Amino acid sequence: MSAYLGEFEQLLLLALLRLGPGAGTPAIRDAVETGSGRKVWLGAVFTTLERLEGKGLIRSSLVEPAGGGRRRKTYVLEPEGEAALGRAYETWSRMTRGLKPKLDSLS
Repeated sequence: MSAYLGEFEQLLLLALLRLGPGAGTPAIRDAVETGSGRKVWLGAVFTTLERLEGKGLIRSSLVEPAGGGRRRKTYVLEPEGEAALGRAYETWSRMTRGLKPKLDSLS
């Protein structure tokens, strides 16, 4: 069964796709804020990343800093996450095909 993705989940997966493996939560939040133009709370990012991991779409790991200090959690997009993101993109493309003039008039 394919995973349904909400808008915020899609934004986080897109950020991971853009950032590549090993992205940390602050970088993911910054990428979503930059790309979406909206304020994103770190707590919402943590919660959604946990949900995405529970769905098997991403994987996290704890990384020990080279010079000591706090461990940090990093994330990588799993193949099923890539597939879910691809399905969401295909759906968006099909649903918006031919609507550019109408969508342009809405802005």
